[in-house]
Amino acid sequence: MADARLLLDAGAIQRSLTRIAHEIAEANANSTDVGLIGIQRGGVHLAGRLTKLLGSIWGHNAPAGVLDVSMHRDDIGQRGIVSVQPTEVPFDVEGKTIVLVDDVLFNGRTVRAALDAVHHLGRPRRIQLAVLVDRGHRELPIKPDYVGKNIPTAVDERIEVFLNETGGNDSVMLQAVPSNE
Repeated sequence: MADARLLLDAGAIQRSLTRIAHEIAEANANSTDVGLIGIQRGGVHLAGRLTKLLGSIWGHNAPAGVLDVSMHRDDIGQRGIVSVQPTEVPFDVEGKTIVLVDDVLFNGRTVRAALDAVHHLGRPRRIQLAVLVDRGHRELPIKPDYVGKNIPTAVDERIEVFLNETGGNDSVMLQAVPSNE
Protein backbone atom coordinates (compact mmCIF):
# COMPACT_ATOMS: atom_id res chain seq x y z
CA MET A 1 0.00 0.00 0.00
CA ALA A 2 1.28 3.44 -0.88
CA ASP A 3 1.72 6.41 1.43
CA ALA A 4 -0.97 6.93 4.02
CA ARG A 5 -2.18 10.23 5.45
CA LEU A 6 -3.85 10.63 8.83
CA LEU A 7 -7.32 12.17 8.49
CA LEU A 8 -8.73 11.64 11.99
CA ASP A 9 -6.92 10.77 15.20
CA ALA A 10 -8.48 9.25 18.33
CA GLY A 11 -9.60 12.64 19.66
CA ALA A 12 -11.24 13.63 16.37
CA ILE A 13 -13.08 10.29 16.19
CA GLN A 14 -14.36 10.73 19.75
CA ARG A 15 -15.50 14.30 19.07
CA SER A 16 -17.25 13.17 15.88
CA LEU A 17 -19.08 10.36 17.65
CA THR A 18 -20.07 12.64 20.53
CA ARG A 19 -21.49 15.18 18.07
CA ILE A 20 -23.35 12.46 16.15
CA ALA A 21 -24.84 11.12 19.42
CA HIS A 22 -26.10 14.59 20.34
CA GLU A 23 -27.56 15.04 16.85
CA ILE A 24 -29.33 11.67 17.09
CA ALA A 25 -30.72 12.60 20.52
CA GLU A 26 -31.90 15.98 19.26
CA ALA A 27 -33.60 14.51 16.17
CA ASN A 28 -35.35 11.74 18.11
CA ALA A 29 -37.41 13.15 20.96
CA ASN A 30 -38.89 9.74 21.85
CA SER A 31 -35.68 7.98 22.82
CA THR A 32 -37.41 4.71 23.75
CA ASP A 33 -38.36 4.18 20.11
CA VAL A 34 -34.75 4.31 18.82
CA GLY A 35 -32.59 1.29 18.07
CA LEU A 36 -29.07 1.28 16.65
CA ILE A 37 -27.82 -1.31 14.18
CA GLY A 38 -24.15 -1.49 13.25
CA ILE A 39 -23.39 -2.73 9.76
CA GLN A 40 -20.88 -5.60 9.85
CA ARG A 41 -17.88 -5.06 10.18
CA GLY A 42 -17.11 -1.36 10.14
CA GLY A 43 -20.19 -0.07 11.90
CA VAL A 44 -20.44 -2.60 14.71
CA HIS A 45 -18.02 -1.00 17.17
CA LEU A 46 -19.10 2.52 16.23
CA ALA A 47 -22.72 1.58 17.00
CA GLY A 48 -21.56 0.26 20.37
CA ARG A 49 -19.82 3.53 21.14
CA LEU A 50 -22.83 5.57 20.04
CA THR A 51 -25.09 3.42 22.22
CA LYS A 52 -22.97 4.29 25.27
CA LEU A 53 -22.88 7.98 24.39
CA LEU A 54 -26.65 8.06 23.86
CA GLY A 55 -27.11 6.22 27.17
CA SER A 56 -25.34 9.04 28.96
CA ILE A 57 -27.50 11.63 27.17
CA TRP A 58 -30.86 9.87 27.55
CA GLY A 59 -30.26 8.16 30.88
CA HIS A 60 -31.03 4.73 29.41
CA ASN A 61 -29.40 2.50 26.85
CA ALA A 62 -30.88 2.29 23.38
CA PRO A 63 -31.10 -1.26 22.08
CA ALA A 64 -28.32 -2.18 19.67
CA GLY A 65 -27.70 -4.91 17.16
CA VAL A 66 -25.42 -5.92 14.32
CA LEU A 67 -26.37 -6.61 10.73
CA ASP A 68 -24.60 -8.53 7.99
CA VAL A 69 -25.57 -7.39 4.50
CA SER A 70 -23.48 -9.86 2.47
CA MET A 71 -26.43 -11.81 1.11
CA HIS A 72 -28.36 -8.64 0.25
CA ARG A 73 -25.70 -7.02 -1.94
CA ASP A 74 -26.43 -6.45 -5.62
CA ASP A 75 -22.90 -7.54 -6.54
CA ILE A 76 -22.94 -10.87 -4.70
CA GLY A 77 -22.32 -12.79 -7.93
CA GLN A 78 -19.14 -10.79 -8.58
CA ARG A 79 -17.65 -11.17 -5.10
CA GLY A 80 -16.62 -14.82 -5.21
CA ILE A 81 -16.78 -16.60 -1.87
CA VAL A 82 -18.83 -14.51 0.54
CA SER A 83 -17.81 -14.38 4.18
CA VAL A 84 -21.02 -14.05 6.17
CA GLN A 85 -20.85 -12.44 9.61
CA PRO A 86 -23.51 -12.77 12.33
CA THR A 87 -26.68 -10.72 12.29
CA GLU A 88 -27.91 -10.18 15.84
CA VAL A 89 -30.74 -7.73 16.36
CA PRO A 90 -32.11 -8.57 19.83
CA PHE A 91 -35.05 -6.18 19.60
CA ASP A 92 -38.13 -5.80 17.45
CA VAL A 93 -37.57 -3.24 14.67
CA GLU A 94 -41.31 -2.95 14.01
CA GLY A 95 -42.42 0.67 14.44
CA LYS A 96 -39.00 1.83 15.73
CA THR A 97 -36.63 4.46 14.46
CA ILE A 98 -33.58 2.50 13.35
CA VAL A 99 -30.23 4.24 13.11
CA LEU A 100 -27.95 2.29 10.78
CA VAL A 101 -24.30 2.89 11.65
CA ASP A 102 -21.32 2.38 9.34
CA ASP A 103 -17.73 3.55 9.26
CA VAL A 104 -17.38 4.80 5.67
CA LEU A 105 -20.03 5.75 3.13
CA PHE A 106 -18.79 5.41 -0.44
CA ASN A 107 -21.03 4.46 -3.37
CA GLY A 108 -24.08 3.64 -1.22
CA ARG A 109 -24.40 -0.03 -2.17
CA THR A 110 -23.73 -1.35 1.35
CA VAL A 111 -26.41 0.95 2.75
CA ARG A 112 -28.87 -0.17 0.06
CA ALA A 113 -28.19 -3.77 1.08
CA ALA A 114 -28.63 -2.82 4.76
CA LEU A 115 -32.01 -1.27 4.00
CA ASP A 116 -33.11 -4.55 2.39
CA ALA A 117 -31.76 -6.57 5.32
CA VAL A 118 -33.53 -4.41 7.92
CA HIS A 119 -36.83 -4.78 6.11
CA HIS A 120 -36.45 -8.56 6.32
CA LEU A 121 -36.51 -8.09 10.12
CA GLY A 122 -39.71 -6.04 10.15
CA ARG A 123 -41.06 -2.65 9.21
CA PRO A 124 -39.44 0.20 11.11
CA ARG A 125 -41.21 3.55 11.39
CA ARG A 126 -38.15 5.18 9.83
CA ILE A 127 -34.49 4.49 9.15
CA GLN A 128 -31.69 6.98 9.67
CA LEU A 129 -28.04 6.65 8.66
CA ALA A 130 -24.98 7.62 10.73
CA VAL A 131 -21.47 7.34 9.27
CA LEU A 132 -18.09 8.29 10.61
CA VAL A 133 -16.77 9.28 7.16
CA ASP A 134 -18.60 10.26 3.98
CA ARG A 135 -16.14 10.08 1.11
CA GLY A 136 -18.53 10.84 -1.76
CA HIS A 137 -18.79 9.01 -5.11
CA ARG A 138 -22.41 7.95 -4.60
CA GLU A 139 -23.90 5.64 -7.22
CA LEU A 140 -27.29 5.55 -5.48
CA PRO A 141 -29.46 8.36 -4.07
CA ILE A 142 -28.40 7.75 -0.47
CA LYS A 143 -27.53 10.54 1.95
CA PRO A 144 -26.51 10.13 5.59
CA ASP A 145 -28.46 11.85 8.34
CA TYR A 146 -25.40 12.10 10.61
CA VAL A 147 -21.80 12.46 9.42
CA GLY A 148 -18.64 12.60 11.48
CA LYS A 149 -16.52 14.03 8.67
CA ASN A 150 -17.00 14.66 4.96
CA ILE A 151 -13.76 13.75 3.22
CA PRO A 152 -13.78 14.15 -0.57
CA THR A 153 -11.60 11.47 -2.12
CA ALA A 154 -10.45 10.28 -5.50
CA VAL A 155 -11.85 6.96 -6.71
CA ASP A 156 -8.34 5.46 -6.56
CA GLU A 157 -7.98 6.26 -2.86
CA ARG A 158 -9.09 4.17 0.10
CA ILE A 159 -10.27 5.22 3.55
CA GLU A 160 -9.14 2.85 6.31
CA VAL A 161 -10.72 3.07 9.77
CA PHE A 162 -8.75 1.56 12.64
CA LEU A 163 -10.40 1.09 16.02
CA ASN A 164 -9.14 0.04 19.44
CA GLU A 165 -11.76 -2.74 19.54
CA THR A 166 -10.18 -4.44 16.52
CA GLY A 167 -6.58 -4.17 17.67
CA GLY A 168 -5.69 -0.84 16.07
CA ASN A 169 -5.29 2.62 17.47
CA ASP A 170 -8.29 4.82 16.77
CA SER A 171 -7.52 6.55 13.49
CA VAL A 172 -8.80 7.16 9.98
CA MET A 173 -6.25 7.03 7.20
CA LEU A 174 -6.37 7.97 3.53
CA GLN A 175 -4.36 5.65 1.31
CA ALA A 176 -3.73 5.74 -2.43
CA VAL A 177 -4.41 2.40 -4.09
CA PRO A 178 -1.60 1.36 -6.46
CA SER A 179 -2.80 0.98 -10.05
CA ASN A 180 -2.01 -2.78 -10.03
CA GLU A 181 -4.57 -3.50 -7.25
